[in-house]
Amino acid sequence: MTRLALLSTSDKSGLVDLAQTLVAEFGFQLLSSGGTAATLAAANIPVTKVSDYTQSPEILGGRVKTLHPKIHGGILARRDLEADLADLAAQAMEPIDLVVVNLYPFQATIAKADVSFGDAIENIDIGGPTLIRAAAKNHAHVTVLSNPSQYAAYLQQLRSAGARPTPEFRLQCAQAAFAHTAEYDQAIANYLLTAADSNPDQPLPATFTLSGVIQQTLRYGENPHQAAAWYRTGTTPTGWAAADLLQGKELSYNNLLDLEAARSLVAEFSDQPTAVIVKHTNPCGVATASTLKSAYERAFAADSVSAFGGIVALNRPLDAETSELLTQTFLECVVVPGCEPAAVAQLAHKPKVRVLVAPDLTVGPPLPIRTIAGGFLAQAASEQAPSPDQWEIVTQSQPTPEQWQDLIFAWKVVKHVKSNAIVVAKELQTLGIGAGQMNRVGSVQIALADAAAAAQGAVLASDGFFPFADSVQTAAAAGVKAIVQPGGSLRDQESIQAANELGLVMVFTNRRYFRH
Repeated sequence: MTRLALLSTSDKSGLVDLAQTLVAEFGFQLLSSGGTAATLAAANIPVTKVSDYTQSPEILGGRVKTLHPKIHGGILARRDLEADLADLAAQAMEPIDLVVVNLYPFQATIAKADVSFGDAIENIDIGGPTLIRAAAKNHAHVTVLSNPSQYAAYLQQLRSAGARPTPEFRLQCAQAAFAHTAEYDQAIANYLLTAADSNPDQPLPATFTLSGVIQQTLRYGENPHQAAAWYRTGTTPTGWAAADLLQGKELSYNNLLDLEAARSLVAEFSDQPTAVIVKHTNPCGVATASTLKSAYERAFAADSVSAFGGIVALNRPLDAETSELLTQTFLECVVVPGCEPAAVAQLAHKPKVRVLVAPDLTVGPPLPIRTIAGGFLAQAASEQAPSPDQWEIVTQSQPTPEQWQDLIFAWKVVKHVKSNAIVVAKELQTLGIGAGQMNRVGSVQIALADAAAAAQGAVLASDGFFPFADSVQTAAAAGVKAIVQPGGSLRDQESIQAANELGLVMVFTNRRYFRH
């Protein structure tokens, strides 16, 4: 009896070698469609198109190719059930022993910054998951390979197990297949929940599935006594899993947390070169300048003590001048969207610093998740750019153009500081940051103490409103000239009155950015 294998892959890695071996060594007849059939034909491997086999043409621009009874009957037929074999014979169908399918790259598609909703929808695979699930269901008789990494093991099975994989191997492949389709469907569901074309105010679903594939077993977690692992979502690496580690040791649990904090902050800035330095997930120095070197110098100068052992994120490709500065202090990690060869050579003098190239630092998780006892919390991402055109100047004093730019800058930073959060800034440079205090007055005092005399003429941003005049008065006494805050307190007028009496500018954003 002819042994049939159906091959339909988006990822063509190892496809030609597998197909050649199936035909030459094990006598398989190959069925395929679309680009996979073209790839096999170009390699002079005999292949029958699915449309020729089923006598049904591909339709709807390729949306319907393998959805046919002759295909699914061949996959789902139970070889030990006479009724199933009789059905196959009556319909002139042949059993299909091997299904090699991987899916349209949906996760990679939606990871692109410029992907449209329509393009994302067209990259939802329908026939592929159906084939995989059918073969996995009938794993007692059929082998399903859903990842190129399985090809070598399958061929070894054929060579060592009497030309037919063992039941244990087929079960393992079925388990991997169902995990693959479950993860694929989850990625689609999550995307549709957060896509730009959907209603941002719609509630999250009643059921939410979270799954991941292990990327790396970590040496330990936050502390040496805690076991930890890094999981990625999606079969195609994206985000940090897709970043290129140019040098340095493997990333740690704490590195990854700090890197994500740095990425999410530097993603706020695109117009000008910007440097972010993070320590324990809080920024300690942020600056924007005309050159990347100047931006890093100013971010480092904002808090050179805390910068020691920090995480640096830059929004421009790293040049040699800036990399030379980076080697002058101890840093844990540096992440950049690109790295010039001279900069790579410069950083090699500090082999312990982890240097990552992540081409797109703007894409974050669409649905941030945190675990709690007995479950987890999910919320929509808060990565929308500030909308200064909707801000409200509530004082008699009006901001100068320079103050307005500093207010926008400080507001972008404060949303990434742990609550209660205060940022003092001037000339697009942070001067003092108060983070994670139990009361807002404490954060104000810390930020102003860090800024010291440099607070003269600076602006101050607060992630929450000022319900009392005390913080306004403290800021004015230190030399602050403008404040940006959400507003919304029942006692807003008290803060506004204090600002007016002291000649300060106060701006309400009407949007809060708590970060717990």
